[in-house]
Amino acid sequence: MRLTTLRSGFRTALCAGGLCAALAGPAVAGSYEFVPAPQIDLNRVYRVDRVTGEVTSCQYGLREGAVGSVGLTVCYGAGEGASAQVASEYGLVASRHTREAGVFRVNYRTGEMSICYVQLQKEAVVCTAQANPAAIGADEAATGPSPGRAGPSATPPQGARP
Repeated sequence: MRLTTLRSGFRTALCAGGLCAALAGPAVAGSYEFVPAPQIDLNRVYRVDRVTGEVTSCQYGLREGAVGSVGLTVCYGAGEGASAQVASEYGLVASRHTREAGVFRVNYRTGEMSICYVQLQKEAVVCTAQANPAAIGADEAATGPSPGRAGPSATPPQGARP
């Protein structure tokens, strides 16, 4: 109990001396969230750095020509759009679409979202530009739909026929 009190007092003294922010940085960095791809026949897991929003992915791979091998882990680094973003509070959300190989990167502070997936040709995770549905709706009200966009939704309502 006394050691805890001493540590707490030491921590308070460091914060009063302005060192608290310097000590908090490394403890926050490297905080990750992991989400599997929703595609049911794909063994891929995505990882996001909760602070920077950088997205990477790994999956199981077979080792060609190796008999009795357990295989290997194949990882994809952050490519276009998947690299570090403005510091915030990021997470990953998998859709319930069983044929979807990508995931949504969400910014819990701003409400922005982007879609991230592995682009095999580039051997990297890529993400679309971050968008905020609230901001898109406000812009469209003033200027109409964005070019190339079919209006509010090109997807038919659930249960309806196209």
